[in-house]
Amino acid sequence: MKKEKVSLSKTFLAGIITENPVFVSLLGMCPTLATTKSIEAALGMGLLVILTLMGSNVLISLLRKVIPAEVKIPCYIIIIATFVTIIKMLCQALVPALYDSLGVFISLIVVNCIILGRAESFASKNGPGASLIDAIGQGIGFTMAICIIAAIREILGTGAVTIGEYFPIGTKIVLQMIPQKYAISLFVQSAGGFLTLGAVLAFMAWRKNVKEDKEAIEQKKRIEELKAKKAAELEAKKALEDSAKASVEPVANTAEAPVKEAA
Repeated sequence: MKKEKVSLSKTFLAGIITENPVFVSLLGMCPTLATTKSIEAALGMGLLVILTLMGSNVLISLLRKVIPAEVKIPCYIIIIATFVTIIKMLCQALVPALYDSLGVFISLIVVNCIILGRAESFASKNGPGASLIDAIGQGIGFTMAICIIAAIREILGTGAVTIGEYFPIGTKIVLQMIPQKYAISLFVQSAGGFLTLGAVLAFMAWRKNVKEDKEAIEQKKRIEELKAKKAAELEAKKALEDSAKASVEPVANTAEAPVKEAA
């Protein structure tokens, strides 16, 4: 039981950190670039992807031994499309402003590489519990990634963060972060998505290289310390052997002296 718990925690964290679908696997680039003009729109897309991942992963996991290998991809697409259709209708009924903002990109969740990829690589090989955890981890990782990109684009592009524009919270709140005159409208356009994504990926690559260089330096330092310690141990051993040899020689000389005198 304990082993399974550790495995589930690793599965959950992998989707957020080590196997993040956007920053590591570079999947789902279409919604990443198209739905990150505002934090609220990105959060809405992330929630829809999470719900689709949870439903499709669990159902595919339950049917993994029933679906023939020859037609598994078409079956996966049908299952995913079913959940997307349900979630699309719920979104249209409950949050029509978000539905209008995301538009066709809700339907395009069907062909999102993240969902089909998790169905093929994880849900088809693991139980429903692990598949659910994997879906939540991957969904949260995707949502965090697009929200980070959306925050950069919205703040630099409009100078503010708007809350309540798409979600029915009763009021619309505008948090002004930088003066409007310093806003760069390019960041809320298509080119701004590419620039922001490239900058974030470059920053993460730089941080990874710095970490690897630091680990390499620390490893080299540990190796040098081990070499120095080994050399010191060899020197001490040699000194001990020389000392023991020196103490044995006088005893041997004193034992030979009476024999010579008697002769």
